[in-house]
Amino acid sequence: MINLYLCLFKEFIQIGLFSFGGGYATLPFLFDITKHYSWYSPQELTQMIAVATITPGPVGINVATYAGMKAGGVLTALFATFSEVLPALIIGILVAKLLKKFSDNFYVQSALWALKPVSCALLSVVAVNLFKQNIIHCANIAFGWSLFSMLLLVSLLRNKDPLWYISISAIAGIMLILLA
Repeated sequence: MINLYLCLFKEFIQIGLFSFGGGYATLPFLFDITKHYSWYSPQELTQMIAVATITPGPVGINVATYAGMKAGGVLTALFATFSEVLPALIIGILVAKLLKKFSDNFYVQSALWALKPVSCALLSVVAVNLFKQNIIHCANIAFGWSLFSMLLLVSLLRNKDPLWYISISAIAGIMLILLA
């Protein structure tokens, strides 16, 4: 059991420490966990992302809670969540103290500017991997491609809130399961 707590701590403190840029920046790390542990599968990660997107709280924290719960129950869920939040809490306190001093610093501004394309590249790799995993494991491949194509076209023609597309996909997936 101690080994489980150490693994959860190691994985989720790394996610909290190195996923700069918000909840979706945690996705490359969360996807990598599926290769090393049986806490959740890539398909479950996709479902967790969908649920975490429409529930309060950052995606990474919601997934950490789920992974901890699945790995060992409520106590491990709290531990995994705390492990992910701990670096942000410590860094937040330090940054708040130093913010005034370094807010106009050229090097700080440059580092933040350079991190944006790196975050986009990491998210793109995860998106492609999750897309491949879900299309391959889709029960109805034609339906999946049709839904994807339709929503892609609508998103290019109309500027809607992303929750709209997620809601449509969720409803379509539920209908597909109920009708099958």
